[in-house]
Amino acid sequence: SEVAETPKKSSSSSTDHNTMSQSNQSRRLQIRTHTGWMECRHDIGTFASSLLSIYESLKPSEEHMSKQSRLIDSLTKSVTKEWPNAQLHLYGSCANSFGTSHSDVDVCLEIEIGTGSEVELLLRLAEILRGDNFDSVEAITSARVPIVRMLDAGSDFSCDICINNLLAVANTKLLKDYAQIDGRLLQLASIVKHWAKLRGVNETYRGTLSSYAYVLMCISFLQLREPKILPCLQAMEPTYTMVVDDTECAYFDEVHQLRDFGAENKETIAELLWAFFHYWAFQHDYRKDVISIRMGKIISKKEKNWTTRIGNDRHLICIEDPFETGHDLGRIVDRQTIRIIREEFERAAAMLQHDDDPCVTLFEPYNYEN
Repeated sequence: SEVAETPKKSSSSSTDHNTMSQSNQSRRLQIRTHTGWMECRHDIGTFASSLLSIYESLKPSEEHMSKQSRLIDSLTKSVTKEWPNAQLHLYGSCANSFGTSHSDVDVCLEIEIGTGSEVELLLRLAEILRGDNFDSVEAITSARVPIVRMLDAGSDFSCDICINNLLAVANTKLLKDYAQIDGRLLQLASIVKHWAKLRGVNETYRGTLSSYAYVLMCISFLQLREPKILPCLQAMEPTYTMVVDDTECAYFDEVHQLRDFGAENKETIAELLWAFFHYWAFQHDYRKDVISIRMGKIISKKEKNWTTRIGNDRHLICIEDPFETGHDLGRIVDRQTIRIIREEFERAAAMLQHDDDPCVTLFEPYNYEN
């Protein structure tokens, strides 16, 4: 059985910890979590306004959003000339509310493929877009999800277009609906994603975690708070259903009815951010546990049959996709990168606990040369 190792402290991590201010170590507050009591500095709330300023700075501007809309309008005109019944769907971070002004645009072309192949259709789409003067159009047909990649000169957006990736469209809607229930989810996930990018643990090509995985981790964390901040939408009577290749995507999407769901929980973004990092640094059982927003609770690796490595799927940090439930978002993490990720969680928890100005040190970019 391949399980996550307990991370060893690197010398740089130890140095970070040794140079932290010790002045605040005795000032603590107890915060109740689903796993029991843990201690947090009593003045953690004083950092909330700085964290909220960072969050506000990450939100896409209105100009960014209007450029995105114009791009989709242009693409729709190009596509429907050739395929009148086709539909374009935005998906991913540009559409699920968790994007920034740096987010690229991901588009799904929903279309009846008919007698041709998906590759032929992508090649034809690339031809059409070149003819309509889009820039740097390239059909990448050998990728795991084949795409047409292009650049929109008017907005400078990079845009990837895939065919019939409707599971991604469904989980985009799910995340967008969760984001409308309690504003603390957007705050927490945006800050965690920003931290992960700066610290070099948001790069799937390096064996770390995707932005999507971090958002699921934040949703799960808020489902597990006491009192709960988020409900489990898939455990409720479904009001939205879409079937994609025999996979049923169903959940309660009347989220306007749930706006006060987490009102009993008064935790600030500073308390939640510290507790998130503390959970992933010290409380999560990497050997046994899978986080599941579908169930709204922790489930076991044994139940998922994710206890051993199969092919390249290592299951060292297990994050269940809410609809494609056989898909572990952490499967690409290996023994080296799980150690790096866990050290970064420990560093973040310690910075928030001990540092005089954690809103600076927490987001210091990781220097790969050191």
